[in-house]
Amino acid sequence: MRIIVDANIVFSGILRSDGKIGDLLINSGSIFKFISPDFLRKEIQRHHEKLIQISKLTSEQVIESEFQIYKSIHFISDEQISLSNWDIAENLVYDVDKKDVSYIAFSKQFKAKVWSGDKALIKGLANKGFTNFISTNELWELRQKKLK
Repeated sequence: MRIIVDANIVFSGILRSDGKIGDLLINSGSIFKFISPDFLRKEIQRHHEKLIQISKLTSEQVIESEFQIYKSIHFISDEQISLSNWDIAENLVYDVDKKDVSYIAFSKQFKAKVWSGDKALIKGLANKGFTNFISTNELWELRQKKLK
């Protein structure tokens, strides 16, 4: 099952690699294929100091956590997404949150759910009929069923 992972999920996974999100990202490679846009790594890098402050980890520990999380994500360039899927995504997010257009375009392209904790995005797009999201708890339950 393909899952589009957005930045807030990766951010949370890095902050607590031993938490539920970190566990899902690090230990679910045989069940889920996690996909993210290439730019996500740059986005996380821009917040490196913030990650250190919030987590109380050293820079090296944050880098190691990033490495562990990134190992299970397939990063794909925006060029792999068709123009029609970009158009659909832009029309959906233009008045909700433009910076999330890539996740929606990737979702359309790969016919995959978006794993996000962004409640405003989820609600805003649900109001427009886009409900292709999956929660952390839903992923956890799916993994538990697959592991039985």
